[in-house]
Amino acid sequence: MSVPHSTDTFNQHAGIYELLIDWPRRLSVEEPFYRQVFQSVGVKRVLDVACGTGHHAAMFHSWGLQVEGADLSPGMIAECRAQFGEPTGLRWVVRGFQEPVGSGEPFDAVLCVGNSLALADDVATVERAVANMLEALRPGGVVILGLLNLWSLVPGRTVWQKCKRVSYAGGDHVVLKSIHRCGNRAHISFVDLELGASTVSPRYDTAELLGLRAEDLLECIHRHGGTEAHVYGSYRFEPYVPSQSGDLIITCRRNATI
Repeated sequence: MSVPHSTDTFNQHAGIYELLIDWPRRLSVEEPFYRQVFQSVGVKRVLDVACGTGHHAAMFHSWGLQVEGADLSPGMIAECRAQFGEPTGLRWVVRGFQEPVGSGEPFDAVLCVGNSLALADDVATVERAVANMLEALRPGGVVILGLLNLWSLVPGRTVWQKCKRVSYAGGDHVVLKSIHRCGNRAHISFVDLELGASTVSPRYDTAELLGLRAEDLLECIHRHGGTEAHVYGSYRFEPYVPSQSGDLIITCRRNATI
């Protein structure tokens, strides 16, 4: 089994990642949340940090917003351009979330969702990422962080999240994805079975997730000029319960006096 760096895993398997997610269903659940938060701030410019295959960024662009999607993985950005192109108002950039955004026009909203923040190498990288996201905002702008709530998972138990039969790269495949929590870390594992006429050719990969706690993220946000923070357990604005909630979602504003 190969055990590459977490970002290498997603770079190598961008196409598989895309096939595993029911994007129409996911976006239909999340869209009302983003619309309400964006409306409350008057969002016109959005930065999607660690944008993956670009579906959130493309959805925001379809609302008439100016959007930049950034990801450390060249494979993910290539997938974004292949699917959505790069029309006026939609820009794709290869850039890690721990890198400063630059000195251009500030954004009204910055989001980092889908477990991307938990793929950081360590908590120091998370700290830099949060600081850079707040720095990229105009005063009063909003940051949205979205993570799988690892603390709702039973330690030591493997949860199989996906099992799909798909066709890609000219072959027939069965792809499986699982998550396993061990203490304050978790591992996402991928199994890719290429089905031949009489054989099965397997590939395996794994990526490690940091166990990020709401209270630690809130302290980090406040250290770097974030205010008016709210914590939710779902995209329906439900209260966050560490032992039960499926998601850990935090919104905060950049201090308007900065």
